[in-house]
Amino acid sequence: MRQRIGFCTTSDDVRIAYATAGQGKPLLRIGGWMTHIEHDWDSPVWRHWLRELTRDHTLARFDIRGSGLSDRDVSGHSLEAWVRDVEAVADSLGWRRFPILGVCQGAAIAVTYALRHPERVSHLILYNAYACGAFSEGMSKYRVEEAETLARMIEIGWGRKTGAFREVFARLLSPSDAPDQITWWDDLQRLTADRPTAAGLWRGFHEIDIRSQLSNLKAPTLAAHVKADNMVPFEAGRDLASRIPDCRFLPLEGRNHILQPNDPGWRPFIKEIRHFLDDNPQRDVSQPSLFHELTRRECEVLEQIARGRSNTHIAGTLSLAPKTVRNHVSNICGKLAISTRSELVVEALNAGFGDN
Repeated sequence: MRQRIGFCTTSDDVRIAYATAGQGKPLLRIGGWMTHIEHDWDSPVWRHWLRELTRDHTLARFDIRGSGLSDRDVSGHSLEAWVRDVEAVADSLGWRRFPILGVCQGAAIAVTYALRHPERVSHLILYNAYACGAFSEGMSKYRVEEAETLARMIEIGWGRKTGAFREVFARLLSPSDAPDQITWWDDLQRLTADRPTAAGLWRGFHEIDIRSQLSNLKAPTLAAHVKADNMVPFEAGRDLASRIPDCRFLPLEGRNHILQPNDPGWRPFIKEIRHFLDDNPQRDVSQPSLFHELTRRECEVLEQIARGRSNTHIAGTLSLAPKTVRNHVSNICGKLAISTRSELVVEALNAGFGDN
């Protein structure tokens, strides 16, 4: 699957890069810092998210001002400015009414947009969200000092592949210690923003305070939060959800700030999103639709892969030539938009293969 990249201009003349991919009903994802719509497509941190979200939807994503492919030389990193980014993207897409997935800092941006444009937002999904940053009124001295310390570390260590900041940042985002994820976070720092911009975004995100506005939300809202998230405390997500009328709160098992396929909460999260956005809530959405595109033989091969069998073992078990098995594996990965065998094993197990 390929994505389409375009540009739009905000009301204050900032060019914003956005991308669309997939087919189906629209879904707008709003992230925070450290996004790059071109490179995220191949990221081990994000690719399973993009694969799942484009299965049933036309997914739109964008880089906020100052980052990724959007204009870099900008000032004024604030909630007001970020909402202007969303307004420009939404208008450029031409979608009349659509759901929004707000990730971390993007959740507050999504909420603010929904309050200002209630006629356009059908549903809100808020992931690892918070209602107020560390620099908001009433925050503890410890929270302020912690956020300020990390801001200073960003100013010194952003983009470096060694040093204290890299270690601290990696533990906040990916405590599972997956080498490819940590390397990608390193690369993403270099690709997304320079040090002053990254520090400015960090401070701006911690100045967010939407506590007084949450009770005015009308859109159906699902708030999901990873219990062991080190970046945004679970209590912050619970507090946000408690302030939104009729909000559904979904605690998620896992350790990574951005859920990975091997996190126990990943599959329940995706399943709940499908139920939440589905016009027919009685429909069974437990198995991803793309698995249904596999042939009978491909399912047999995938069953063996889920059991940890090698290609040679699979060839002997199914009486196939080794080259034929390799072709089947390649076709399966292509249909499921999966690039590595280890990822294929995780997805197959999540879908129920390997249990027989």
